[in-house]
Amino acid sequence: MLHTPVLSRSSFRLKLGLAIALVALADLFFVWHEPGSTVGLFALAWLGALVVARPGLLREWRALAAVVAAVALALVMVDRPGPLAWGLFGLATAVAVLSARVRSGEPAWAWGQRLVVMGVAGLVGPLLDLFRPSQFRRRRRTGLSAVAILGLLVMPVVGGAIFLALFAAANPLISDFFAGLTGPTLSAEGFARAMLWGVVAVMVWGALRPRWRRRLIALPTRGAARPSPALTTSITWSLVVFNAVFALQNGLDIAFLWSGAPLPGDMGLADYAHRGAYPLIVTALLAGLFVLVALQPGSDTARRPLVRGLVVVWVAQNIVLVASSLLRTADYIEAYALTRFRIAAMVWMALVAVGLLLICWRMLRDRSAHWLINANVGVSLGVLAVISVIDLGGVAAAWNVRHAREVGGRGVELDLGYLRGLGAPALVSLVELEQATDDPGLRDRVAAVRLEVMANVRRSQSEWRGWTWRDQRRLDRVDRLTRGRPLSPPRPGPRYWDGRLRPPPPPPAPAAVLPPSAWPAPEPLTSPAGG
Repeated sequence: MLHTPVLSRSSFRLKLGLAIALVALADLFFVWHEPGSTVGLFALAWLGALVVARPGLLREWRALAAVVAAVALALVMVDRPGPLAWGLFGLATAVAVLSARVRSGEPAWAWGQRLVVMGVAGLVGPLLDLFRPSQFRRRRRTGLSAVAILGLLVMPVVGGAIFLALFAAANPLISDFFAGLTGPTLSAEGFARAMLWGVVAVMVWGALRPRWRRRLIALPTRGAARPSPALTTSITWSLVVFNAVFALQNGLDIAFLWSGAPLPGDMGLADYAHRGAYPLIVTALLAGLFVLVALQPGSDTARRPLVRGLVVVWVAQNIVLVASSLLRTADYIEAYALTRFRIAAMVWMALVAVGLLLICWRMLRDRSAHWLINANVGVSLGVLAVISVIDLGGVAAAWNVRHAREVGGRGVELDLGYLRGLGAPALVSLVELEQATDDPGLRDRVAAVRLEVMANVRRSQSEWRGWTWRDQRRLDRVDRLTRGRPLSPPRPGPRYWDGRLRPPPPPPAPAAVLPPSAWPAPEPLTSPAGG
């Protein structure tokens, strides 16, 4: 018992030293430098500090699994840093540091609350640790620590400053003395650096000393009370009406969208597809919410064979609706272009379909709400982990180049401005297009965009903080493509965003020359003396 405070003090000092070291490392990596593989290296250093400060992380299986996942995500960021991989890394790290205090088998709902408490309380964690009341009680007999002394000095320092300010307002000698004092000014660079230090310190300290609470908010549960016959009848008729309305929509989609039949009037397939993709997903979400709220597993309404059959048919129609939304988006992409947002939208639609199936399965198998949340969270995290590895920008650039009208595809005219905005992910596709096209005008535009993108990639790769393994593989791929087939430089001149040459400014209009008859009459000559 006598050694516990000493161990606590040594652990606190170790964590404080690790936090300061990580802040210094972040300053070295990120201040006024473009982030690259240094993001992944910093994440690995952060994990190393956690293992040093909390060696028990490797002895608990859940924490060990979370640490392994965090290491994998850190390696992903070494290859290609991104906000999604960083967010998943932070989630895995938080799960690792909380696992030692959380009992086994807790559902995702409880974990979500713990993570929120950890994140919110971590914002003020350094202040809470600075003025811990236990510091004063623990050191009454052994003397005051540096933190305790700092806490004791707060009142005299603040009070003395207030009285000194009042005296300065009343005494011009004191006010003139303070007015003559000069101190260092805080520049914009210093302010940005201090902000980075503060953000990194709060994140790191929140992981080294996580906050948590025992009491959690339980999911609302519905008892086994028998619903009124009127409510059961209303739900049944609602399902009948909903199935009829959804059958109308799905029938129109099958008649025109799936079969490829011509649409009536002047409406084109792209317009029909684009207008319905996202509203239908909202419809499917509302349908899932209705089943989730109105048909609790185990209730008398959910046990009725007619209701269960109507729900199964309705969920099946919703799956067809989601499939139609996916087909609409695919047709729209075929007619126009592929973007990262449209890829994410199609992934989201697939997740909605999986969620509907899980809701139906929950009702049929009488599963709990915790089971439904755990299943959805597991599927979503798995999909996000896969997306964090895939370069969606590179996928979109390659698809657009292969399906562009300029290369014989069925898509619209290639948007070189979008490829330029993608940056490094579009570099290989731009080189392949430049070598494949026979149009000299298009080749010149592509060369202009490619030259700028390659210059930016080489510039970031030349600085060790901005270097990434994925961009290096892109440059190696470009070197292999251009070996024996060197790329030609574009024509000189200013360019638009999509690589088109800006036209030269019009020549200035010549000054108008008046004919002799319109010249003004000369002034009469006078002598200097006025005579």
